[in-house]
Amino acid sequence: MSSLLTSPLVDLDTGAVIAHPALVDATGTLRAVPLPMVLELPVRVVLSGAGALAPLHEALRRAGRHPREAILLLAGPCHDQDRPLLKVGLDGLRTIGYLLGFADVGTAGAALDLITDSSPYLLALDPEVVSRIPGDHRAIAVARAVVTLARGIGAHVMAPGVEREAQVATARGLGVRLAHGPLLAPGPDGKIRVPLPVSDESPATVMLGPRVQELLLPAVTLPAEAKAEDAVAAFGHEPTITSVILVDEFQRPKGSLDRSRFLLSFAARYGHALHGSKPAQRLADPPRTVPRTTPAIAAMQAAGRDATRVYDDLVVTDELNRCLGIVRVSDLIRQIAAIRS
Repeated sequence: MSSLLTSPLVDLDTGAVIAHPALVDATGTLRAVPLPMVLELPVRVVLSGAGALAPLHEALRRAGRHPREAILLLAGPCHDQDRPLLKVGLDGLRTIGYLLGFADVGTAGAALDLITDSSPYLLALDPEVVSRIPGDHRAIAVARAVVTLARGIGAHVMAPGVEREAQVATARGLGVRLAHGPLLAPGPDGKIRVPLPVSDESPATVMLGPRVQELLLPAVTLPAEAKAEDAVAAFGHEPTITSVILVDEFQRPKGSLDRSRFLLSFAARYGHALHGSKPAQRLADPPRTVPRTTPAIAAMQAAGRDATRVYDDLVVTDELNRCLGIVRVSDLIRQIAAIRS
């Protein structure tokens, strides 16, 4: 068990750190790091059965971490005759809570059809492929193919070992949004600096409006298991709050409480008695989420899909589906009106 990462895993759009390499000290003990952590796990270990995985589970337990707080990147090939056994092992790891990925995708890693059948969370390009871009059109073709595969199966793509700004620009242009490497290592001040993308000022792009991350407002959040009376208190604390977002322990949105509809439930006779001590989730709507890179016009289209909730706040999420904040439909309308005026 080792860490594939030598530096934090960074979101190329925002510069935010979204995962850290797992750290193992001199005694072989896994040290707790900010969540989530990324570990490389040889495929042969999974094929060896539950007993071979016991040290992994124990290391996490001793570090005070849960399996859902770790991303396992599987390294190495798998022979055809071992595929059924690997599937059983991966299903077991996923059931426990681990997020699964594959390393060295596109070259020496697992076969593409095996990756597709495994429904991974993350695909890490082979570092050798990354090192050859942008100067080698063949490496670019491999990276583009992996990105296309990832989009088809709903996985994220990571570019490991980036050293030059040109690599970041090429990876970003191909649709890769996660990366790590010497270029993205924290500086002496502890901050990570991501090269800015070249802005697209074409008329077609301008007409789409700014991305929702530029219109972001802080979200008022409560744990998904919060009581309805907790939400009442949150709304009462600040009259300008238009929504409360219910999130799980990883800040992933699980429910949305619109101010008007939620408080109306309490305005009725016996409203507090009926709902106050019950979970707020009972009165919540499904969160309407949009990725933070969504253009304003596309976010407006998403808002209009449900006529009963046209003016509900949209929840803006990152690549790990964590709540970054909200965007109000009224702000979207103003932006689009300003573009077209």
